[in-house]
Amino acid sequence: MHNDYDRYFETARAGDPVAIAQLLVATPSVNPSLGVGGEGEARIAAVAANLLGTWGFEVEMPEVAPGRPNVLARLEGTGDTTLLLNGHLDTVGVDGMTIPPFAAQIVGSRLIGRGACDMKGGLASLLAAACRLALEGPRPHLVVLLTADEEHASLGMDHAVREVEADLAVVCEPTSLAVMPAHKGFVWVQAVFEGRAAHGSLPSEGIDAIRHAALFVSELDRYAEALGRRSPHPLLGFGSIHTGTIAGGTAPSVYPDRCEVQLECRTMPGTEADEVLAELDAILDAVRRREPALRGSIRVALARPGTEVAVDSRVVTGLLDACRAKRLPAEVKGMTAWVDAAYLNEAGIPAVCFGPGSTAQAHTADEWIEISEIRSCAEVLEAFARSLAGLSLESGAG
Repeated sequence: MHNDYDRYFETARAGDPVAIAQLLVATPSVNPSLGVGGEGEARIAAVAANLLGTWGFEVEMPEVAPGRPNVLARLEGTGDTTLLLNGHLDTVGVDGMTIPPFAAQIVGSRLIGRGACDMKGGLASLLAAACRLALEGPRPHLVVLLTADEEHASLGMDHAVREVEADLAVVCEPTSLAVMPAHKGFVWVQAVFEGRAAHGSLPSEGIDAIRHAALFVSELDRYAEALGRRSPHPLLGFGSIHTGTIAGGTAPSVYPDRCEVQLECRTMPGTEADEVLAELDAILDAVRRREPALRGSIRVALARPGTEVAVDSRVVTGLLDACRAKRLPAEVKGMTAWVDAAYLNEAGIPAVCFGPGSTAQAHTADEWIEISEIRSCAEVLEAFARSLAGLSLESGAG
């Protein structure tokens, strides 16, 4: 593999997007919070920083946690627009994979390996575009931001938005080359039910915490139905709720004195975590009125907002025009998953998702991406960037 790795590196330096993708997949970057033995982002960050430095970018590698850096690279251009190209460096773990996770093999028309789709294919596209923009022709001011820890707690983006300025951003998550200006948020809710432990033969002494949790969970069906009756978002449809985990009890012969339920609510842009909590609190109160012995409480464990950019904004229309110029479908869709674009939008940098690959392949046991999409994405990003610098798309940039 060492000889292959060296070969990928040399071809990647020339800006070939597929070679860059192979180089990145061949560089393990499992998030240490998600996989036993995950080495994190240090090595892949150094690889990306090396490439960007070779192409003339001013590069920094600020640490967001010990041994876990972002890559922040800047290149001056022309005009009054700064374009930020973003992706994350980490991947989920490799347990259960049915293919060699880091061999970076091309099988037919696909590159396979951990992170090929989510999101080293997208990283390769934006890096290839950055290379082409650096080497020749008009370009806007460029910022390349590659972040750590997106797959877990977004430490990288949380740190970066305090020091990055840009006028608009493209986050190259897998979208199958559709422009996605809106994505859902999520709220994780912890519900805890307290009962009273007693021998299973003494029902008058015990209070079943699991039963009380089940009464609450069963009411969530009606809540889910109510979400589906609300006015749909034009790109995202409806919010949703599901039970992620449930745990309680000690033995079949003992009334359980505690049960904990973890819920996930997928939310629309503009929905606040406090609104979700208030609605679930009302459901819990209704159950409590029917079951006076119930002792339960809920709290928000983690929340991330859904965000959106107007479909007629410059970043959306510009990417669509660049897709048309490259004879690709110009599609606007919604992203159901939460992504780091939310941080950029909250910081006042309009950000959309546009990248190669499909989320259906992300995190899978045989993760893969079509190599043609990696190339096409790089071409669209280059054309879009040049249009921001004043070059007509009809001129055939890229």
